[in-house]
Amino acid sequence: MEKKSLLLFFISSLLALLDGSAIAKSTIEPCSTSDSCLALLGYSLYADLKVAEVAALFQVDTVALLAANSIDFSLPDVDNRILPAGLFLRVPIACSCSGGIRRSVSTRYTLRPADTLASVVASVFSGLTSVDQIRDVNGIQDPSALDAGSTLVVPLPCVCFNSTDNFLPAVYLSYVVLKGDSVAAIAARYATTATDIMNVNSMGDPSIHPGDILAIPLPACTSTFQQFANDSGLLVANGSYAITAGHCIQCSCGPGNLNLYCTPSSLAVSCSSMQCGNSNLIIGNFTSQQTNSGCNVTSCDYGGFVNGSIFTSLTTTLQPQCPGGHQLPPVIPPPTTTLHGSYLGPSPSPAEAGGRIPSSSRPQTTQTFPGSSPASGPAGSISEAHFARPWSHMFCMLAISCFFLL
Repeated sequence: MEKKSLLLFFISSLLALLDGSAIAKSTIEPCSTSDSCLALLGYSLYADLKVAEVAALFQVDTVALLAANSIDFSLPDVDNRILPAGLFLRVPIACSCSGGIRRSVSTRYTLRPADTLASVVASVFSGLTSVDQIRDVNGIQDPSALDAGSTLVVPLPCVCFNSTDNFLPAVYLSYVVLKGDSVAAIAARYATTATDIMNVNSMGDPSIHPGDILAIPLPACTSTFQQFANDSGLLVANGSYAITAGHCIQCSCGPGNLNLYCTPSSLAVSCSSMQCGNSNLIIGNFTSQQTNSGCNVTSCDYGGFVNGSIFTSLTTTLQPQCPGGHQLPPVIPPPTTTLHGSYLGPSPSPAEAGGRIPSSSRPQTTQTFPGSSPASGPAGSISEAHFARPWSHMFCMLAISCFFLL
């Protein structure tokens, strides 16, 4: 009897400790306006997928996806290149204000017969959302009664924080913490500091757990286009590219400095003139002449996309020395292998999962991210979401079995 009493105490303690759920934390930014900003999702592929399939899963432009990852978008048939499972990508999204907080609610997913909310969260969307969030946004009362073929809104995490970090331009990456991660290691990977990450995410200490979602500030280049331009407020994360002006212009950030540099895109097909008036220069070109007082530099700069027309600006400056050729961020071909551990979930093609596959060969309306959050800087708070911990039930069943054997 004494053994059974001790075992009953063990079972009740185990049930209290392993209640079938754990708490994953994420940073939220309150908001009350209708503006949006550019943000990035850190996403690991759940299966081998074509470039276009990844873009379709998140309803983003294929070229924008490749540019954000410095993958060569000029290659033939690049949309159909296959990316390996486990590959980590930055997915560009428009971070808007929904339900009083910053998040993206533009992603749709069509359920298949074998889907559960847990599998959609963990496998398809790499832990970037939660079962509770999907239930809340879609008004799902009974998650066990899902209809195959129905379409879900998938809320995804993002923050704007006025698109600045310590008063400098920044793009925020939503990063899902993995086993073995530490704040210091994440900070080193993204060229920031542990203190900065802790401040952005309102962390009292550097402890993190797998499944937590951190907002990581990435240094960025910002545009100085006129406010009436379609792409006013364009931001490009350091070491990457953005495509604008109907796929006619590519803008890059870094390396070496955080000055936005724009040139004609390799995808340019039917574009308005890119030549600066009263000169033979086109966007991205410059001339220089050494003088006794310095170097006179005349450059043709991109000035924004307005009502289907490309604006240019011819500027002349006196610089201490003549500049050399502009250094661009290196581009890579679509990766075919990955060093990250891969995991496979139910593997439908995202084209089957809902949403059409964008085509990079067809010029589209420029993505714009006008305005910014009214906040003057990072001021997020921590939210908590539950995720299933299936091992708890196994331990409990084992303990109960032992009880009846005594």
